Amino acid sequence: MARDTWAYRDVAVESFEDARSGALRIRPMAGQAFAPSLRVQCARALADPAIHPAGTRFLLSAKLTDRLGGTPFLYAYHGDPVVVLTAAQAKKFLAEFRRGRI
Repeated sequence: MARDTWAYRDVAVESFEDARSGALRIRPMAGQAFAPSLRVQCARALADPAIHPAGTRFLLSAKLTDRLGGTPFLYAYHGDPVVVLTAAQAKKFLAEFRRGRI
């Protein structure tokens, strides 16, 4: 079955170290339609410190969802290609978002 690509949108996310568990987690970057407190479900490789250190920025195609009426979260298909953003690319993406071009 094919994914409903109309529900997905580009979202800039970053990895961070969870203060409670010490594990790397993924969150939306500030300045977009999604709060940085929103959980992101994506490929495990993005939160693997052996591959990507804390603070790495990514561009994901994600959609807002809730599993059977639960807490909303962003879902990115694990099979999509990984796009790592530089600081300049992330800044440009967020600026374009604020201008309404994305």
